[in-house]
Amino acid sequence: MKNRHYERRLRQMRQYHKQHPWRLDGGLYIPHSYPDARKLSWWDDVGFILNGRRVIVWWRHPRCVYRDEIERLALNQVQAPTTPSAYDLPGKKNWRKAGRSRKKFVSETLPNWTEDWVVYFDAVNQVEDQLMQEGIDFEVRPSMRVELLNWAVGVSLIAPVEVLMKDDIRSLAALARRLIKRETTVETEFPSYVYGRSQWLAEAFLRPSRQSARCD
Repeated sequence: MKNRHYERRLRQMRQYHKQHPWRLDGGLYIPHSYPDARKLSWWDDVGFILNGRRVIVWWRHPRCVYRDEIERLALNQVQAPTTPSAYDLPGKKNWRKAGRSRKKFVSETLPNWTEDWVVYFDAVNQVEDQLMQEGIDFEVRPSMRVELLNWAVGVSLIAPVEVLMKDDIRSLAALARRLIKRETTVETEFPSYVYGRSQWLAEAFLRPSRQSARCD
């Protein structure tokens, strides 16, 4: 018996792809550029077409997951102020003239952060610096999760590969394609792989500052 929800999603994907075609580069949707030779990679996106449907791969290196956990711990270790943040306060609306008697809303300027929030962020940064230098007891293993969206098949992939150049993103797309088609598995590709404190500390010389280790 067919799954109506599943079949409807498949039809939606094909229809969306026909109405909003991707601009492909050698058969791949590559949204980012690679102008310089980075020493470490953190995350990336790539898309391709499989059986007439879009596949979008959201990839993260295990070090990015590890870094996110450091940030989460730092935020939890510092008590946030009870006063409203700049995001909670009304901002200043910016308008642009759109004719003689009309104006168009174009942006909103947030109010300045209050002193207690500035102190809070400084404290969080100090905790992050310490955790980044010492490492944390946290382990990341390769994994893949697939979800059906109304416009594509979404693949969340955590894998220890380096994506530093366009050739690397093509290799990542090829890996994701094999995984989706069940020609291989994450366990087969990365047997017994674990990213933890020792790997994080071993890469310390490649991360000259806290800002350079952000997953962005």
